Amino acid sequence: MDLAELTKVMHQFVTSKGWYAADSKRPQLPRNLAISLVLEANEVLEHFQWREQTANPEELANELADVALYLLQLASIHQIDLEQAILSKLKQNYARQWDLTSE
Repeated sequence: MDLAELTKVMHQFVTSKGWYAADSKRPQLPRNLAISLVLEANEVLEHFQWREQTANPEELANELADVALYLLQLASIHQIDLEQAILSKLKQNYARQWDLTSE
């Protein structure tokens, strides 16, 4: 399954929960999605707090999936082709030079 198909499945799920409805208690607005994305990313960090490896890879996988779902939704709502954005960013990064001594 590619990103476009995952995005479609994600939208089907959100729609099935009624979260796109005007009266939703979980309005799927860009600001709310961005906040949720960061909150879920913080939950990924909790897996590594005070340790080098996660104690529970399955729970980590669930948190990473949450991050990915919010990322897909935020990109889709803004009509951003995430696949193209990723490829473009990789191209930019190939042209960059990092000073290994300061990072």
